[in-house]
Order: sequence, then C-alpha cells, then structure tokens
Amino acid sequence: MEELITQLLTYVKGVWKYRWYAVVAAWVVAIAGWVVVYQLPDDFQASARIYVDTQSVLKPLMSGMTAPPNVEQQVTIMSRTLISRPNVERVMRMVDLDIKAKTVKDHDEYIKELMSQIKIGSTGRDNLFTISYSNDNPKLAKDVVQSLLTIFVEGSLGNNKQESASALRFIEEQIKTYEEKLAAAETALMNFKQKNVGLMPGQGTDYLSKLTAAAESLNQAKLELREAEQARDAIKSQISDDEPLQTIEQSPVNPEIDARIQTLNKNLDALRLNFTEQHPDILSTKRLIAQLEERKKQEAKLNKNSGDPGKNYSPMLQQLKIAQMEAESRVASIRARVAEYSSRYAHLKSMSNAVPEVEADLTRLNRDYQVNKSNYESLIQRRESAKMSGEMSSTSELISFKIIDPPTVPTIPAGPDRLRLFSLVFLGAMLAGIGVAFILSQIRPTFHTQSSLREVAGRPILGTVAMIWTAQEKLKRKRRLYAFGLSLLSLLGLYSALMVKMAL
Repeated sequence: MEELITQLLTYVKGVWKYRWYAVVAAWVVAIAGWVVVYQLPDDFQASARIYVDTQSVLKPLMSGMTAPPNVEQQVTIMSRTLISRPNVERVMRMVDLDIKAKTVKDHDEYIKELMSQIKIGSTGRDNLFTISYSNDNPKLAKDVVQSLLTIFVEGSLGNNKQESASALRFIEEQIKTYEEKLAAAETALMNFKQKNVGLMPGQGTDYLSKLTAAAESLNQAKLELREAEQARDAIKSQISDDEPLQTIEQSPVNPEIDARIQTLNKNLDALRLNFTEQHPDILSTKRLIAQLEERKKQEAKLNKNSGDPGKNYSPMLQQLKIAQMEAESRVASIRARVAEYSSRYAHLKSMSNAVPEVEADLTRLNRDYQVNKSNYESLIQRRESAKMSGEMSSTSELISFKIIDPPTVPTIPAGPDRLRLFSLVFLGAMLAGIGVAFILSQIRPTFHTQSSLREVAGRPILGTVAMIWTAQEKLKRKRRLYAFGLSLLSLLGLYSALMVKMAL
C-alpha cells in the first residue's frame, strides 16, 4: 500500500512539473470545443399526438351481417410501417424536399436522413401515437410531422377500402365460375331425367313399389279372369241339355247370391296375399261363402219341381243366352287386361338391372347440383356481406382520429444540449491537460526520491543536497503559483459565463 501511495505521489509530482503544459492544453481544448459547440446549429423538434378511437357503435349493430375489419391490428401495422421508403418519398414530395435533391445520391441521402430522424412512439394499449421529427428549420419540421399525420390517417382508412375491393373482385369471379358449373349441372340433370323417364325414384313411387303394384294388379286380373270363366261356364251348363240347371254352381236365377259370392271370393284372394289360411278373417270368409253356396243349392232344389218343359223356347233361355254373351265379353275384356298387366310386369322385371344404375347416377347428379347450388348461394350471400363490409370499412364512423396535440412550428430549439456539451468540453479539457502533463513526465522523467534513483542507477546514494530558496526565488515561485491559479480560475470563469449565458 505504501509503495502504491509513493508511486501515485511520483506521478503527481511529474504532472505538477509540467503543469504549464497542462494549462495550455486545457485552454486549447476548452476554447476549441466551446467554439465548436457554440456553432452547432439549433435543432427544432416538431411533434404531434393522435388518439385512434376504434370502439365504434357500428360493430355490435352489424355483428353477424358483415365481417368487420380488425381495426386495431390495421392501425398497429400502419404505425409500424409508417416510416417506410414509399411513405418517406411521399413526405418529401409533400414538403418539397425532392426539389432540393439534384441527384439520385442526394435523394437517397435525404430519405435516409428522414428515416433516421422521424420517431414514432406508441403506448400500444391506449392507441395513443406520437410522431416527432427534428430539423434545424422549424417550419420544415412542422410540415414533415403534418405530412406524416396525414399519411397515417389516410393509410389506415385506405387499406380497408383496397382489401374490401380485392375481396369483392375475388367473390365476383367465383360467382361467375359457379354460375357456369350450376348451369352445366342443371342441363345434365334435365337431360338425364328426360332420358330415364319412369325409372327414376320420386316419380310417384319407386321401382320396387311399381313392381309390387304390377304383380298385385296381374294377380287380381287373373283372379277376375278365373271368376269370369267360371261364370261363363255355368251359364253354358244351364243352356246345355247334358247338365241339369240345378247343378250349376252359379245359378242365373239367383244373381244376388252369385254377386255376393263373387265379392267374397275377391276379398278372400286379397286376404290370402297378406295372411295364411288359418287367419280368422280367411276362415270367416270361407264359412260365409259355404253358407251362400248351401243357400243357393236349397233354392235350386225348390225351383227344380217347377221346371219348364218348353224351356228351349222360354224367355228364361233367351235371358241365359244374353247372359252368356255378356259373360264372353267380360272374359275377353279381362283377358286383354291380364295380357296388358303381364306385359307391364315383364317390362319392369327386365329393368331390374338398369334401375339401380339410374338411381345411382341420379343421386350423383343431384349431389353435384346441390353442392354447386349451395356454394353459389353462399357466394351470393358473401358478396352482399362483402359489399356491406366495404361500405362499413370506408365509413368514418368505424374509426375516428382525435388529434390531441397538433404539430406546431417550434420556437425554442430542442437541441443541441449546449449546457451538457459545455460541461463535457470543460471536463475533457481538464483531463486533456492532465494527460498531456502525464505523458511529458513519462517522456522526460525526473527522479524525485533517493530510492527511485538507487533503483534505476543500481548504485549506492552517498547523500543529497537540499535546495535553498532565496527570497527572490521564493517570490518568483509564489508568482508562478498565482499565475497558475489565475489561469485555472480564468478557465473556470469562462466556463461559468458560458453556462449562465446558455441558461438565460
């Protein structure tokens, strides 16, 4: 520790020896630095604060009908991209800085200078933005901030219009495409229906129902044909001499009973299509038919004793012949019906392989048509929504800008901070003077103690001669000290005067 203190004292003595060099260096550095600082141009800063209100009453009112833009995100993006080259070039044109740029290099330098000096501040959550710019021309600083403010407002609203127009154009193109697809699907579906009339499901009944109905109609017609043939044969038996009239199952003299039996037989056949022979309805119908048959036989026996010997020439015979002709006509009609039903049934049976293919093709065509129709209708709705969204985005009610602090021409320069710079120059001058004295003491060293001389010379020191100051030397020494102090005080006074002047 003692060695360190000794070394420091040695350095201090060396600096003190060259103190006048230090004073001269301090004065030179201070004067030069203060002149440079004083000649620095004034820097005027213009700024503006703007509040973006994104809480519009239109948003909840139009919810579900339109797709409102994300205003907060758009404002944030615009604030971050405001200091871009296209915007800065636009600012230059607005404040006529492009006229001063004679060459392309000058133009690029102006752009770089503007981009480096323009500052955008934001609080983020509160949507409060600050735009500031510094220049030695106060009016230019104000014009630049005003131009940036205009670009910020126009850009935030203009982007919404451009995005809405682009979305609307895309939807219009898709609508045209789906109109063509929908027209083609409608044409294909119409041609398919015309080509496959009668085979498609949904035309009254499907194929299986048609086939079942044709089979039932055919069976019913065959049953009626058998009944008509039996009635005709019965009439023939009555007319013939080989078989007595009483043995005929369906006696023409009892048309009422025959009609009831015929009706019951039809009902019985219809029941057999759905139930077994043990069903109660079928058993009761059989019993009723048997009772009517027995009743008819009893009435035939009663009429047997009153037979007419001249029956071949009786009116009854004439009626039987007329009935026979009617029965023949009915048999022929029912046979034609059976033939027609048989043809229809055979035709439906022959289409058993084609019908599933037709149904599958129809399902596919309907599916494609419904998909195109659904997309087309959805695009129509989205087009209207896009129109409303575009109008909503372009309205001034969706977003409002409130200028809290408009840009003004600054009268007091914001910089440079000459007080701080003068202090730094003064401190630098002091350090420069000490540094010069220290360097000179190292270049031209002096031995201040016996120990330092002994270490360097490597010889023993026999003794020292003390300095005896005369009165005249003491006076000179005192004067030099006064002059040194006065020079330092003068430098400090000059610094204080500059500080007072700048403060005023």
